[in-house]
Amino acid sequence: MAGCAPSRVASCGPWGGRAALESELSWDGSHYSISSGILPSLGARSNRRVKLRPFIVSPYDRRYRCWETFLIILVVYSAWVSPFEFGFIQKPTGALAAVDNVVNAFFAVDIILTFFVAYLDRMTYLLEDDPKRIAWRYTTSWFVLDVASTIPSEFARKILPPDLRSYGFFNMLRLWRLRRVSSLFARLEKDRHFNYFWVRCAKLICVTLFAVHCSACFYYLLADMYPTPTDTWIGNSMPDFHQRGLWIRYVVSVYWSITTLTTVGYGDLHAENTREMIFNIFYMLFNLGLTAYLIGNMTNLVVHGTSRTRKYRDTIQAATSFALRNQLPSRLQDQMISHLCLKFRTDSEGLQQQETLDVLPKAIRSSISQYLFFNLVQKVYLFEGVSNDLIFQLVSEMKAEYFPPREDVILQNEAPTDFYILVTGSAELIELQNGGEQMVGVAKAGDVVGEIGVLCYRPQLFTVRTKSLCQLLRMNRTAFLSLVQSNVADGTIIMNNLIRLLKQQNDNSVMMGVLKEIENMLARGRLDLPVTLCFAVNKGDDFMLHQLLKRGLDPNESDNNGHTALHIAASKGDEQCVKLLLEHGADPNARDSEGKVPLWEALCEKQNPVVELLVQSGAGLSSGDVALYACVAVEENDPELLENIIRYGGNVNSSMKDGTTPLHRAVCDGNVQMVELLLEHGADIDK
Repeated sequence: MAGCAPSRVASCGPWGGRAALESELSWDGSHYSISSGILPSLGARSNRRVKLRPFIVSPYDRRYRCWETFLIILVVYSAWVSPFEFGFIQKPTGALAAVDNVVNAFFAVDIILTFFVAYLDRMTYLLEDDPKRIAWRYTTSWFVLDVASTIPSEFARKILPPDLRSYGFFNMLRLWRLRRVSSLFARLEKDRHFNYFWVRCAKLICVTLFAVHCSACFYYLLADMYPTPTDTWIGNSMPDFHQRGLWIRYVVSVYWSITTLTTVGYGDLHAENTREMIFNIFYMLFNLGLTAYLIGNMTNLVVHGTSRTRKYRDTIQAATSFALRNQLPSRLQDQMISHLCLKFRTDSEGLQQQETLDVLPKAIRSSISQYLFFNLVQKVYLFEGVSNDLIFQLVSEMKAEYFPPREDVILQNEAPTDFYILVTGSAELIELQNGGEQMVGVAKAGDVVGEIGVLCYRPQLFTVRTKSLCQLLRMNRTAFLSLVQSNVADGTIIMNNLIRLLKQQNDNSVMMGVLKEIENMLARGRLDLPVTLCFAVNKGDDFMLHQLLKRGLDPNESDNNGHTALHIAASKGDEQCVKLLLEHGADPNARDSEGKVPLWEALCEKQNPVVELLVQSGAGLSSGDVALYACVAVEENDPELLENIIRYGGNVNSSMKDGTTPLHRAVCDGNVQMVELLLEHGADIDK
């Protein structure tokens, strides 16, 4: 049939299409919730978005959930009134009978509605929306009990013999509705908006109160139906109990029920006849099971709440015993205990961020790390000028850790496995000298420590010890180098930043020694960081450049802006580097993203020896943006530069992207000298 969906679907779309469909995965009101709904099966063939048949309701629809919640309120009413009417009331009267019939009417509507509610097939985990199968499943399961628990009491008294206590018996059938309460508590225990501990406590309290209420009603029923009223548990102490008010009789019944349940038994009330004794036997057997259930659940809740503290105390005791047995110094003992105390605090206060992040997908972890730490890492001196892409990748690999005061983060001369960025707090840089410790500096929030050892792969220079409670970002050396090697240009920037910092500390002999060691390692290619030709040229180190070229690096490699090493060498006027690059095949006419060529860079900086070298190697300006060069010369009012442009192949009639020629620019500026010079060299006044 057209417009008819398959009999089994893995989606929900009742009562209004899209809104109901979306509620499948967000019943609790959050767009990110999957507390209800169906998970798709594995594979690309699984389909969750098939529309249900007309007039079929999804069990996950928001409005149907609201209807179920409303019925829970009526179930609570039935749970209290049914045993009460069974024990204390002979027949329905007045408002109570009317309310009972109204409640029954609502459940009768639910019976009809159930024939139109799809169900989840537990074999295939697909929604079954075939009306015939829905009806068959319901009529062969709960239908009979649902109908029996909804029959009005007046109708029951007419169809049953008068000697039967039909009103009370039919009322007790309504307790079948309690299965809905069990489902509600099961759902609330999984709902993140409700505290699990208090939901469990509420469930245990409800079970206890219901047991007390039911047994109280049964106790009174036994006494009320006994032929000799004075030979009953209540008649022995209250012979005229039939003449007492309903409330008094109910309170006395509850009193004896709860004293029996709690096994207190003051002796003022006790079983007087065989019926009551037999009932007491079974009631106390039930109490054994109920007490075990309550104690077991409460013990589990309490133990769960205190297990973390117990584990912490056991760990502290084990650490203390270990320290004493091995005669560790007091400083190490204090550090051990402080670290364990801090770990307990972070766990108990919800700061165990790494455990939380580890269970999340990588994309969510990266987004969280970027939100928390991107701006901080971006301001670290080591990463000044690097691309945002690299910073994003670095932040995703960093691990946040807490360190208590006076704890060693890095030890002097240990292997360089990690470096750290301080997020909060401060730390001392300590150097061991002549068997003693000397503080040589202080690291504050935003500083990085341990980076020299990691970048140069040499033992750590200092011991880093926290002064206060610190939060640090830890970066593993292997992960760091892996990221940097895939971002060569950024690796060069990082090394430049490190060398610049070391040069600024020229009064520190240790740092100067490290600087020389780094330069030697760079020249010999012994660093794990990727070093480019541009880096060597920027340093003016022709020996390093020669070594890199001998290792087979491409002399025409460029940075993100298309700048080659030859561009930089020409601009700096480094003849030796220019010669080396040209000898190894560098293109003298390489053009960057702005249209500049090496010869233009040399002309701008008036590096005449380099200009001659480039021209001898076939360099010219025609492959570059000549119009840009000429316009720059006009703007700077530099006739010599303009003549050089013309001498080395520049066409004065070339135009920029917007059609502007050098002559246009000279006329606009009112520069008569430049206009005359351009006209002398053939500038077209009509262009």
